[in-house]
Amino acid sequence: MNTTAILSVTLILFSVIDMLGNVPIIIGMKKDGIKFNVAVVTLISATIMIAFLFFGSSILGLFGIDTSSFAIAGSLVMFFIGLEMILGIKIFKEDDQESGETSGSIVPIAFPLLAGAGTMTTIISLKAEYDNYSILVGILINAVIIFAVLRSVDWMSMKLSNSTINTMRKVFGIILLAISIQIVKSNIG
Repeated sequence: MNTTAILSVTLILFSVIDMLGNVPIIIGMKKDGIKFNVAVVTLISATIMIAFLFFGSSILGLFGIDTSSFAIAGSLVMFFIGLEMILGIKIFKEDDQESGETSGSIVPIAFPLLAGAGTMTTIISLKAEYDNYSILVGILINAVIIFAVLRSVDWMSMKLSNSTINTMRKVFGIILLAISIQIVKSNIG
């Protein structure tokens, strides 16, 4: 067991997933009536990351999609989420037919917000430098962090005023736009 490799992978994935930076986004979604199940979001995002660790290049190759194209497509979804945050408009509307509630557990929270194109591209890149075991442990540690942060979102929203949340949402919306544009720039050509 290489503790240094596990720590490195964990920190790299933590910074790419940006769970703490996603808090204002998720609080805003909850205030807009989007419901999500913490366990489902955690399980789906972890499953996507683990699947991409072992099968990512093969899955994309099966559809004839290269990593760059996938990263650009995911960044477009991130771009629209950023626009939603800044402009206060609704783009993602996924209604749960049975309960009448709007569900965001899978899209846009698990994918592309947490386990998005940036995260998946990073996982493929990490394979060049780290062993699968270290990456897997790093993913699992980040899944625990995702679960803990999502469980405390309601508590955080009670501690933050509406104006603070709105300001943070707009700031992180701009950051999300910048990240999405950076992903496009680094994957064109």
